[in-house]
Amino acid sequence: METVFFLASKIFWMLLRPNTLALVLSLIGLALLWRGRRFGRWPLALGLGWYTAVFLLPVSTALLLPLESRFARPATLQGPVDGIVVLGGAVEQNLTAAHGIPALNGAAERMTEAVALALRHPNARLVFTGGSASVVPGGPTEADTARRLFADLGLPPGRLVFEDESRNTWENAVLTHRMVQPRAGETWLLVTSASHMPRAIGSFRQAGWDVVAWPVNYTTGTDPGLWYDWPFPTRLNHAEGAMREWIGLAVYRWTGRSSALLPAP
Repeated sequence: METVFFLASKIFWMLLRPNTLALVLSLIGLALLWRGRRFGRWPLALGLGWYTAVFLLPVSTALLLPLESRFARPATLQGPVDGIVVLGGAVEQNLTAAHGIPALNGAAERMTEAVALALRHPNARLVFTGGSASVVPGGPTEADTARRLFADLGLPPGRLVFEDESRNTWENAVLTHRMVQPRAGETWLLVTSASHMPRAIGSFRQAGWDVVAWPVNYTTGTDPGLWYDWPFPTRLNHAEGAMREWIGLAVYRWTGRSSALLPAP
């Protein structure tokens, strides 16, 4: 059943991701107008309307800010930190394999903050969870790259745990909980991107694990000066990523993979 859900989510997003869908609608509209079909104005207007809205208006901020501000890092922690869980999504396993050096993407703060927390809390275990999100199995996993990166940065192997079978956030939560088996009363920090934190927290709670949110990788803020800092292509990607999170929250709640539609602190 989990494989069916994974494949369905991949196909759905491949066909309906906003930036690609807007481009397809624009091309269809242009082709219809070129052939003299006046109703081609509607798909053209929808497609170009998405790009125009993201270019002129703070669409990405409007979509991201409620997600990124949902959870804040605690000012103080009660008692010692027993463990740190960092979600995959920040490493590029194929580039790592191609060039022989751990490659990170725009979510790199997940990894850098995880190392900083591990140094700050020397008795805490550091757990990385991430297999491969590829539809075709095989090849290196995210955990393989994380293992190389943490070793290169000098973290003791005895503190590290790697879960390398998960393909999405729900599997991150379930498989890591099963592997680590946290005890009642332990304090575990969950490190992931701020926009992804609501869905991640909902999944971990549904899996029976009450972790402490430790969001990173912010992309916007309440200061209007931040709304147009990013170039237009980046804002397109941010808006599309936010749409994915909102859709993911709804789907996860509908399929019982999250404790709430929009988990709260």
